[in-house]
Amino acid sequence: MTSFAPDSIVLNRKLPLWYQVSQSLRASILGRSPQDPLRLPTEEQLAGHYGVSVLTMRQALKELEDEGLITRHRRRGTFIEPSARRGAPVRLLGSVDTIVAQQSGMTTELLAHGPVPPPAELAEYFPDVAEVGAYHRLRSDEKTGEPTNHARNYVRPELAALFDPQDLVRWPMTKVLRDVVGLRISRITDTVEARLADPETARLLQVPLLSPILHYTGIVYGEDGVALDVARIHYRGDRFSFTVTLDAH
Repeated sequence: MTSFAPDSIVLNRKLPLWYQVSQSLRASILGRSPQDPLRLPTEEQLAGHYGVSVLTMRQALKELEDEGLITRHRRRGTFIEPSARRGAPVRLLGSVDTIVAQQSGMTTELLAHGPVPPPAELAEYFPDVAEVGAYHRLRSDEKTGEPTNHARNYVRPELAALFDPQDLVRWPMTKVLRDVVGLRISRITDTVEARLADPETARLLQVPLLSPILHYTGIVYGEDGVALDVARIHYRGDRFSFTVTLDAH
């Protein structure tokens, strides 16, 4: 019987090996294709794949079993649980209204705001300004209070002067720019990457260090093609997936 082939990982010897292996295997399981086999390789094979001892591999598998991602059967082997929770989808369907609706419905805390130099990796979007307005927010589920994502927005300085930062507690930045400031938005470009939680993200989202997260970058453009706002959002990888629908017409 064909076994599921997990991704590889370069282990950091300063962190617990079982934890790194469990998180890598977890990300592989949640990112698998529907046609991938459900059977995992043996403990010995997985240990060889990751370059760890069988005891370390057994501890990593126990973590995934406790989470309900895998089931282990004596003499039959270890299997991915097909009904394992993948999390709530974040749907990017191609309209500003849909994105605004997606960002709503959460409790928002404004952690910090003020002028800052454009981050080096975002400087290309703000080539003509020395400072941008920066806003850092933490969003939580309204029902459970569980942190779901934290967002940093960087907007052009002339726009930052046109709205109250507390508006961002009530509404997403896209809605503030469109409905409060009155801007016409021509397009939004979205990029989603898989990453591992850094110390700040792990603390804010209440997840273990190096947990899988979804890193979203959204760039809002005005009618003149100038970038108005760049959003960088870290979503909990155990609560969200992204679905993109493209209309053929």
